[in-house]
Amino acid sequence: MGNIGTVLRFGAQYLRRYMSRFVAGLLLGILFGLTTASFAWATKVMVGRMVPESAMTAAHSSVTNAVASPAASGLKAEVKDIKLKLAEWKAKAEVATNEFVDPWLPKVGRPIDWRQFLGGLLVLPILVALRGVCGYLSTYFLSWVSQHIVNDLRCEVLEKLSSLSLDFFNRATMGDMITRVNGDTGMLQRSLSLGVADLIQQPVTLAGLVIALIVMDPQLSVLALLFVPICVVPVIILGRKVRKSTTKGWGQTISQSNLMVEVLSGIRVVKAFGLENLMVRRFREVSRSVLHFTLKTVRASEQINPIIETISMFGLGLLILYIVHRQERIDDVVFYLTSVGLSYTPIKKIAGLHVLFQQTRVGVERLTHIMAEQPSIRENPTAKPVVGFHSAVEFGNVNFSYGHATVLKNINLKIPRGKKIGVAGESGSGKSTLVNLVFRFYDPTAGAIKFDGLDLREARIDDLRKQMALVSQEIVLFNESVAQNIAYGKPGATREEIEAAARAASAHEFISQLPQGYDTPVGERGVTLSGGQRQRLAIARAFIRNAPLLVLDEATASLDSQAEAEVQGAINKLEENRTVICVAHRLSTLAKMDRIVVLSRGEIVEQGTFAELLRQGGAFAAMAARQGILTDKVSMESAGAL
Repeated sequence: MGNIGTVLRFGAQYLRRYMSRFVAGLLLGILFGLTTASFAWATKVMVGRMVPESAMTAAHSSVTNAVASPAASGLKAEVKDIKLKLAEWKAKAEVATNEFVDPWLPKVGRPIDWRQFLGGLLVLPILVALRGVCGYLSTYFLSWVSQHIVNDLRCEVLEKLSSLSLDFFNRATMGDMITRVNGDTGMLQRSLSLGVADLIQQPVTLAGLVIALIVMDPQLSVLALLFVPICVVPVIILGRKVRKSTTKGWGQTISQSNLMVEVLSGIRVVKAFGLENLMVRRFREVSRSVLHFTLKTVRASEQINPIIETISMFGLGLLILYIVHRQERIDDVVFYLTSVGLSYTPIKKIAGLHVLFQQTRVGVERLTHIMAEQPSIRENPTAKPVVGFHSAVEFGNVNFSYGHATVLKNINLKIPRGKKIGVAGESGSGKSTLVNLVFRFYDPTAGAIKFDGLDLREARIDDLRKQMALVSQEIVLFNESVAQNIAYGKPGATREEIEAAARAASAHEFISQLPQGYDTPVGERGVTLSGGQRQRLAIARAFIRNAPLLVLDEATASLDSQAEAEVQGAINKLEENRTVICVAHRLSTLAKMDRIVVLSRGEIVEQGTFAELLRQGGAFAAMAARQGILTDKVSMESAGAL
């Protein structure tokens, strides 16, 4: 029950807006259970009318005498009173039933008229049809609710993931996140659509049959249900095995998803180095592990039905022996056997529910964990709006660490409005981290960064980022049209604004030559375009944003010389009348910067113009020499004139 409660409590928080259909599904599920019990009673009535009155009377007398016999006189008075009251209630119910149905049901020893013909022909089909309709509608309504709940949940999980800070994505894996959005929610969907329906229908069915059996004969009912507790033991044991194997299998499924993402996203490298067979072999190994735990889950879950069926047959055999010993009436015998036969189906389904909810609890716990995650970068409840960019961005004694080694140390830097600042340094010197801090993807571990004198931690995050545009080495395009990818820089942009941004980025010409122009899909990650074309679309996206602060993070590092020349012209246009932070490993792109900051091991070691840094003969000059940039007087003068 703990597993069922955990799953249902988690799903209940998404249920409120669909409550009317959910309640309808519950009520129809209850009707389904009641009609199942009524089917057994109708069968008893029909069979009883097929037996001659003399046989029925004789059988009834033998049972009555058995109740009142000396063998029974040793029972406690309270038990005898209960039996007599039940027998009296049963007799009254039979009389009332016969008075109501007598004109409509055939009976041995009298001719059949049109009403009895219709009643005998239709009573059982009507009950079965009513049961089927109730079961169908109950399952449909509950499935409808579960589908909508899981759809809402998937959207909420993605929304939650989107709200988390970059440090979460540094430690999470793509396969794990995909499994949470699809796999974990899919298991919950199955439990809510099938599990909740059975959770209502089967207990009501079982309760109705048990009550009917108790009314008919308490002793016989106890005997019939004697083996039910025995069925619980294997269900509990096997349910624990299912949960354990599901947990381990889920971990392997995540590894499998991670490997698939790595192989497919890096397919060029895989093919270039001839790694196809190696990757397939790794995938097979992980898949075998997934298969192993899946089969363990299947074995444990599929053992439940045969175990319960075997135990139930022992109970049914004992029941038959007892009925023969008691010499019960034929209609009562049919009722007992029908009720007991119908009751073991709900027992098996309830046992299956235990296994299903054991599996689902694993996914629910993972979903609960991800929904409890909190972003490390949070907006202050009293955050102030940011409107425009007027004075400067300032770093004051900024330190930063990702949790182990310090990445930035004692950074003091002022970037006045309208100035172009270059950031240079060897790989790992902290250049990209500096950019991450400007966008407030992370907060400094010491010191402060101020935007127009306002600490970034006191500014509204959305307002702050609207003042910035990013063009990076990692070109991110979505599987949408060219126009839509440009418009992501300014949601709601008009086609005229989109085309103007494309022209400014020198992208209009190649876009016009695409099969559908601006409406051409670019494919996943823009695979249908060249590197230079993808970068110009990224620049167009920055143009349409029209932000006062432009951040270029190795914007041309991955391009060849021809593509770089094409893109650099677009970047030069984009830089006009903007404050620029340009991070570059290729130092020639920093020649026109007003000032260049050189980082080494997270510290600023040099500052100055391009020519000044070359003349100093320090770290910058050494990097320039390695890139073939001469440091003699002529080259420095020409560099200053670039």
